[in-house]
Amino acid sequence: GAWNALGVAALGCRLRAGSAAQLRHAIGIAEYHGPRSQMMRCIDHPTMLKDGSGWGAMAGVSAAYLARDGFTGAPAITVEEAPEHWATLGDKWEICNQYFKPSPVCRWAQPAVEATRMLREKHGLTSDMVDHIIVTTFHESARLHTRHPADTEQAQYSLPHPVAAAMARGQVGPQEILPEATADPEIRRLATGMVIRESAEYDAAFPAFRYSDVVIVLKSGERVESGRWEARGDPETPLTMDEIYEKYHSYADPALGAERAMAIREAVAGLGEGGHLTRLTGLLRAV
Repeated sequence: GAWNALGVAALGCRLRAGSAAQLRHAIGIAEYHGPRSQMMRCIDHPTMLKDGSGWGAMAGVSAAYLARDGFTGAPAITVEEAPEHWATLGDKWEICNQYFKPSPVCRWAQPAVEATRMLREKHGLTSDMVDHIIVTTFHESARLHTRHPADTEQAQYSLPHPVAAAMARGQVGPQEILPEATADPEIRRLATGMVIRESAEYDAAFPAFRYSDVVIVLKSGERVESGRWEARGDPETPLTMDEIYEKYHSYADPALGAERAMAIREAVAGLGEGGHLTRLTGLLRAV
């Protein structure tokens, strides 16, 4: 949430053609007002607060307006006292160094979800063949404890539910975190019987690495094991652009229509090749 404030303040100044001085003060105001949210509180009690992301965006909008009206707030420590982090501005795109989630759930659940999908596909499994699933993971991941989510927020901050959905349906997309899926009897069966264990090895590796492993115990008594698993999506193990585009269109096309979604995709791709932000913002604002 705190970082959202800075990004939105900078974007707000750009959209309103603010001066360099206004940008400097907007960033300073946003950094000062940015929320420092209690992240694990949202893990233990999933809500719509989302680590303060929404309030961070609001703080950024407020900062841009305040700076325009002469409100001062500079300097921003993260900008003016950290020049080494800005040396590549305009040359290196930090978005490429971020994590891209394969599934719309907490990052800490992703390794177990991906390991489950891998085992399902590799061994040709269907959920009716499964007696129970054992997930071994790190402490923070194990705290995603909600087995039967009451709403989409709890589904997004759950470990048992998306792992069960991955086994039952072979995928975890938007539909798998909506009420219809949280009421699915087979997903609920698998989530109920799931065994969650913590690993000292995986705890020690966190947060630099996020490891989990999955054992699927079949009704026949056979066990299939993933071994230590880390979800793809990090810069070191990136998703392909085709996978990113596929995810984007699977989410955007139903909501925006295929034509508008493709236009937004092309506008984003053009930003690094002389494209203008105005075209993109126009497409995003379209009713």
